[in-house]
Amino acid sequence: MTGIHRDKTITRRRALAVTGGTVASGGLAVAGYQAAFAETATTTGSASESSGTCMTLMSSVTEGPYYLDGALVRKDITEGKSGVPLTLRLTVVDATDGCTPVEGAAVEIWHCDAWGYYSGYTTANPGGSAPAESEDGSTADDKTYLRGYQVANANGVVKFETIFPGWYTPRTCHIHLKVHTGGQKEDGTYEGGKVNYTGQLFFDDEIAQEILTLEPYSKHSGSYTTLDNDMVYDGGGASSGLLTLKAVHKKDPSKGYKGSLTIGVDPDAENTGAGGGGGGEGGTPPSDAPSASASS
Repeated sequence: MTGIHRDKTITRRRALAVTGGTVASGGLAVAGYQAAFAETATTTGSASESSGTCMTLMSSVTEGPYYLDGALVRKDITEGKSGVPLTLRLTVVDATDGCTPVEGAAVEIWHCDAWGYYSGYTTANPGGSAPAESEDGSTADDKTYLRGYQVANANGVVKFETIFPGWYTPRTCHIHLKVHTGGQKEDGTYEGGKVNYTGQLFFDDEIAQEILTLEPYSKHSGSYTTLDNDMVYDGGGASSGLLTLKAVHKKDPSKGYKGSLTIGVDPDAENTGAGGGGGGEGGTPPSDAPSASASS
């Protein structure tokens, strides 16, 4: 694909060498790098969608350096940001109680735009060669775009309208998420309660690389990191956050995708994912990045 090639500099072997091997979590071997950034031994993660069984599979991972408090409760988080449309349908279940739906759970997601920029951190270099974030021509609020909450219905389901995320060095395409319980909607955001799970969602390489050849993604050139070489994804498929994706139009990927996943959590657990440093996110945010909550 034009301007993008696979990044072979960061391999799972290197990650294991740095962190001293693998650790067992929820009955699975989890890459040492990922375990190094897990905040607790709590084994909450994705529940199996294909088998119908309920399992806790992996430890929470770091929230990364681009998290901001105060995201808005809303279904559509695009704010005019251009990109391939993505509809997310996430189901939150209680992995400690037969995978019963967790009604009222607040799912929070955030991710970069088509060129690798996060709201609140628009001066952070995404790596490779990309236009400045300000050149995208959108009317998006630089502190709030591509961030938001949705509260689960009686079936534990939340839906988001967003765009397919771009990439930044040294990460593959991904979406961050947190699952909160015990709080409530207040002043347009979600307050109180606790975070039960902090994780990331991932995308099939073939689909991602096809989308990255399209506008506006193609304006960002450089070394794209595939799933096998990503610092966080451990190869576990859906149990590690790999989304099930369905094209809206099979012959035209620009029409968008529908992504789905079931997330199994322990509502009694707490894991904010904070304090993990870079966590594979490609460095520390710039010094002029905001430290306060995102504006409502």
